[in-house]
Amino acid sequence: MKGYNTLRKTILEMLHKKLSKDLYYHGVHHTLDALQTCGLYLRNIKISRHDAQLLRLGILFHDIGFTVSTINHEHKGTEIARDLLANFDFRTEDIDVIVGLILSTEVPQKPNTLLEKMICDIDLDYLGRPDFYEISNNLYKELKLTIGLKNKNDWNKIQVKFLEAHTYHTDFAIKKRQPEKEKRIKELKELIKP
Repeated sequence: MKGYNTLRKTILEMLHKKLSKDLYYHGVHHTLDALQTCGLYLRNIKISRHDAQLLRLGILFHDIGFTVSTINHEHKGTEIARDLLANFDFRTEDIDVIVGLILSTEVPQKPNTLLEKMICDIDLDYLGRPDFYEISNNLYKELKLTIGLKNKNDWNKIQVKFLEAHTYHTDFAIKKRQPEKEKRIKELKELIKP
């Protein structure tokens, strides 16, 4: 895909420069983690090289809306993506796929295509990983600042509710991440004080 590396560099620079330092979870490190996780999914789910690049671009753009607003960031991100991709002469159908990828990460997730299912699982892959608590603590710190979350007990209640409502969409994530996610639910329930 012509211009992918230049576009990747441009997006990462935007994220570095424009994301608030208060985004302990939704920082550029999350996007880089999702890109790395994408490699794992691509080794286990076979898609075309073209689709893999669209998926990577969807990942790069999926939280770029946070450079503008913490509210409706997915929709803000689609506007940024459309403008930037048009400047790089992307085909309309490819831009539409990337916009769909960004929007599919909005919670509650409702992916329709395989690529959308993959980005949703990649975005929330940590829910079933060993580094769950470290990443979860970063999200807690972010939410304390952005929405005024009060304490860990309230956070653990929110997490249990979120984890129980969440579903993985790809066979890979269901097999490799769901069992660990179930353990996190059990552990968090034990931490909650009445």
